Parts: sequence; structure tokens; C-alpha cells
Amino acid sequence: MATETLPLELQHNLPSTRWSLASRIVFRFCFVYFGLYCLFNQIITALIPVTADIPDPSTLWPMCPIVLWTAAHIFRVTKPLVYTGSGSGDKTFDWVLSFCLLVIAVVAAAIWSVVDSKRKNYIAVAKWFRMFIRIALAGQMFVYGTSKAVPVQMPFPLLRQLIQPYGNFSPMGILWSFVGTSRAYEIFTGCAEILSGVLLIVPRTAMLGALICLADMTQVLMLNMAYDTPVKLFSFHLILISVFLLAPDARRLVDFFALGREPKPSAEPSLFRSRRANHVALILQVAFGVLLLGVNFYGARTNWYLYGGGAPKSALYGIWDVRELSIDGQIRSPLLNDYDRWRRVIFEWPTLVYFERMDDTFVRFASSINVTDKTVGLTKSTDKDWKANFTFQRPAPNELTLDGDMNGHKTHMQLELVDHSKFVLTNRGFHWISEYPFNR
Repeated sequence: MATETLPLELQHNLPSTRWSLASRIVFRFCFVYFGLYCLFNQIITALIPVTADIPDPSTLWPMCPIVLWTAAHIFRVTKPLVYTGSGSGDKTFDWVLSFCLLVIAVVAAAIWSVVDSKRKNYIAVAKWFRMFIRIALAGQMFVYGTSKAVPVQMPFPLLRQLIQPYGNFSPMGILWSFVGTSRAYEIFTGCAEILSGVLLIVPRTAMLGALICLADMTQVLMLNMAYDTPVKLFSFHLILISVFLLAPDARRLVDFFALGREPKPSAEPSLFRSRRANHVALILQVAFGVLLLGVNFYGARTNWYLYGGGAPKSALYGIWDVRELSIDGQIRSPLLNDYDRWRRVIFEWPTLVYFERMDDTFVRFASSINVTDKTVGLTKSTDKDWKANFTFQRPAPNELTLDGDMNGHKTHMQLELVDHSKFVLTNRGFHWISEYPFNR
């Protein structure tokens, strides 16, 4: 196979080039730390093009026992660590994991520096490692970008949230609601993340992709910090990975953006010396990127119909004011603090119902609604013995009556439907012209 000489701008990257001692040590540390970090969390699982759930590698052997031992013996954590089924990226387990990876990277880099002190550079290793890192980062941009481009990460406020007092929202709840209220904004942010991922896949545009990713993730980190969203640690690492990818081009970026100089050509070496081999490598990278993007869009679209805006609604969908409530024949009996003072009933999903108390708190019930038999069954996940069974009637579209047994007590409720389409948040919409600010 015919081969070609490397371009002149890459000649200084030949094996005879000697990196500085600091550059070699920093690369060894970054290689170990970022490599392990990608292998022991969702980054590596996002590169597996399947829609099935894959266990987080950090929760498996050998890393999980290491983290648990470190938490117990180094940080003196006595309570059991949460490491599955949480949804948080800022768990004690995650912070201890990062500490373990940091220690391993420092020790490994020190040993590596001693046993490999005579090596002049790591050009060959670096170009392959950087390829892995940029594709791994692109994978995360596809994961988060598609879940916003198909707006399922931050859905439009639920019915329960439309009637929830603002002061009862958590900071994260406010963030989710303010983004979800504007699907256009959420889709825009998702497209920006997808764009950075697409650019990262192609070597020639990887620097621009890393710059956009750095801007995206800096914004995400600030929102996570400001609104106490538990993805702070992970978004910070995505920033670090972006900086790692941009580091070789730091001087070129300073020349262009700060000094007004013409930047030198990129010194990024090709994976192979053969033009044909590099073309094949490019095609494979692009094909893999397209596959990842397609799988993530498929997953986002599936989630849209599972729990997003396209998900099935309850047969009794709506916010219902409790106009009359009697328990064991007594109007709003004072006997049962658990449910004797309901204010509203919210039917949103086919299998979930919320009851609002008079103090603005909510109680969640699993529900089973049979439209043919006109029955509603309720259960509590926190109390297996608790149950309620009602028959319902709808004398009019905006009226609903429930009669039956609720945890051993005969219960009657008359409900009236609230027209939530009249809420300002749902009907204000967008206006090109506003003579006065509409700030409510």
C-alpha cells in the first residue's frame, strides 16, 4: 500500500520530538484519570449503541468494593452508601469514586514517570487517546442533546406543579420548570449540545466542537451550582475533558482570540501515515457517530411516548377541585388526618394520582382506572395494606363523583374540573410585539 509523507506542519511531531518533563507528567496523569473516569461511569455505557439499560461500571467489581472500603475507612462514612437507583450524580459514592480515581491517577503517573523516564514523548498514544476522549465526549453531548431536542429531560410543568405554590418548589424544580415551560429554548440548548457532538466526531472540526462543548457545559455547571442540581460533579468533569482536548491548541486560540495574530496550522497528527487508512478511519468515526446519534434520538423519541408530552393521559385527566367530601357519612370528618381535608385531586398519568391536602402538600397514589366498569383503585407504595376502591360517575364533562371505600372508611367526593388552559403560564404564548412588559 502506498504511503505519503506527513505534512510539513506535522514534522515536529515525529518520534524524535522531545516533550518537556511537565508535559509528559501531565499527560500520564490525564491518561490515567480521564481514562478511568470514562470507564467507570455513564460515559462508557453511552458508547454502547443499544437502548437497553446497562449497569453503571462503578457499581460493579472491582471499583465498587474499592469505593465502599475507602468511604468506610478513609472518610469514616458509617451509613450505607447509595449507588444505584438514585438519579443523582453528586452522591457520597460519586465523590468518593472521584477521590479514588484521583489517588490512582497520581500514584500511577508517579510510577509511570519513574519506569518510563527516558521516553521522549507520547505522540502515538496521545493521538489514539484523544480520539477516544473526543468520541466519548461526543457521546455525552448526544445523550443530553437528544433528550432536550426531543424535550423529555425538562418536561412542561405537570398539572400538580401548575397549582403548587412557588415557595414550595425546590431550586431544581424551578430550573426544570423554567426550561420546560419553553420547549423552543429547551430544543435550542439540545441542538447546541448535539452540534458540539457532531463537530467532535470529525477530527478537522474537533477543536470547534470542544469550544462549543466547553461553553455548553460551563453554562450547565453554573445552572447546576445555582439551582442545586445534583449533576455538578459530572458536568465539571465534562468541562475538564473539553479543556484537555483544547490544550494542544491553546497557543493557536490565544493568538487568534487574544493577540490578533494569524494562528499556526494545527499540529494534530493523523492516526495513520497512509491517506487511504486515514480516510477509512474518518469514515468509521463518522459512521459510529451517526449510529450513536441515531440510537439516542430513538431513545429520546421512545421516552417522549413513555413519560414525555406524548405519553398517555389518565382517563380522568385534569385538576379536580373537591367541592364536597364526606367520610363515614360525616362531612370532612376530623377523625382521619391522612385524607380528611383533601383540596384537589389530580389525574395526570393512567397509573398515578395526586391528592392535595389543605396545607398545599401532596399524597401520591398508584391508580388503576377501568373506564368500562367506571372504577378507580388506589394503593400506596409506603403501606402495602392501604387501599381504596371507588366507582365514579361524570354527570357532566366538568363534574366527577367518587363513591367507595378508602382505607376502610366509606368515602364520597364530588369534584369539579379546573380549566387549567386558562392559567397564564399555559396560555400566554409568544408575542413579537408587547406594548408593555407582561410580568406576572
